[in-house]
Formats: sequence, structure tokens, C-alpha cells
Amino acid sequence: MTEINAEYLQPTAIIDSDHPRIVDYARETAGGSRDPVEQAVKIYYAVRDGIRYNPYTPFYLPEHYRASNVLAWGQGYCVCKASLLCALGRTLGIPSRIGFATVRNHLATRQLLEYLGSDLFVYHGYTDFFLEGKWVKATPAFNKTLCDRHRVAPLEFNGREDSVFQPFNRENQKFMEYIDFIGTYADIPVAEIVAAWEKAYTPERVRSWIDGFETAGTKRDFYREEVVQQ
Repeated sequence: MTEINAEYLQPTAIIDSDHPRIVDYARETAGGSRDPVEQAVKIYYAVRDGIRYNPYTPFYLPEHYRASNVLAWGQGYCVCKASLLCALGRTLGIPSRIGFATVRNHLATRQLLEYLGSDLFVYHGYTDFFLEGKWVKATPAFNKTLCDRHRVAPLEFNGREDSVFQPFNRENQKFMEYIDFIGTYADIPVAEIVAAWEKAYTPERVRSWIDGFETAGTKRDFYREEVVQQ
């Protein structure tokens, strides 16, 4: 194991791969498998479909991304789900890190686009696993139920090829477009994410989201919103 890979095996305060809840869930999900590729596939599907994607979750404090919290809540947006998947990988001894990209969402909901004021998803998060001598991208963001509603095939992952967003949905309409790959990290750079969102969406809009969570919380049901094609 090289030094750089060893960094991606360590727990952090956010990617708390040593938390008992994470350890138990990782072992249960792996089901006794000792093969890292098979383990990675098993935990990928557990996070993809077992954690409900919700873009209206808090985002501005470390605890919002803490893997053990995400597992307990059973929901989160893409970075939260990537954090959990990364923690599960590290628990099983698979070098794991967080990757970020900017994507353009061509098939979103009218309400989410109005909420963001943009069709750009800045600092979209995914997980990188080091398997069979190379880094492989795993994107667990959208659960199967959500994909069915948006008429897009859910992302599959075989542990050997990158699993990244599909460019088109089942009707051959544009779905996701990668604008930029930002980089990879050993931990969740919370302040960096918030700063990038302020730049992309304006400080006032981001502040209004935080204020909403600090007061009454966000009362939005993403699964009932109007799907639109851009």
C-alpha cells in the first residue's frame, strides 16, 4: 500500500469509518465477501437505493455530511451519500476518497431549478474506490425510485468501470452534462463547498437556505415536484 493510498483508509471526523454503526453496516452489507470489488459493488447498491436522495438537506456544517449521521437519517444529497459510501469503503479496507464535479442538469424539477436559480449543480459529489490497481468512480446519488420517476435508467456499478451520470434519459433526452471535474479529497471540504455555492448561486440565496434550515427547516418533497426538460 502506497503512502497516498494509506491516506484514504483513515477515518476522519466527517468520514467516520470507525463509527460502530458504520462498521456494523459495512460488514452486514458485505455479507462475508472478502473480494474488494464485490464488496464495493455491494455497498454501492446499498447506498444508492437504501439512502433516499434529497437535495433539500442541510449542507453548511460538518455534521450534515458525517457518514454515521447520513446512515441514521436514511437520506441526503449527493455529497452526503458519497461520504457514506466512502466511509463504508474505508471500513472494509478499500482506499476511498471523495470526488467533485460541476454538472448541468437538463432533467430536473421546476421547483428545484427555481430554488437554485440555476441548472448547474456545483460540487456534485461522488466516491472514488482504489480497486485492482486503479481509481474507479462510483456515483450513488440517485436511488432507483427517483430514476424511474425521471425516466432515466439507474446507474450501475461493477467495480471495474467508472459509474458516472448518464448523458441521456430513456427517451434520449439530455439528462446530465459534466462541465468540470473539480478534484478529489480525503475529507469533505465543507467551507469550500459553501464558498463555491455562494459564488455560483449568490451569497444571499445561500444565506436564505441556511436561514430556512435554522428556523423551520425545509418543507419540500422532491418526489412530488414537477419534472421538466430543458
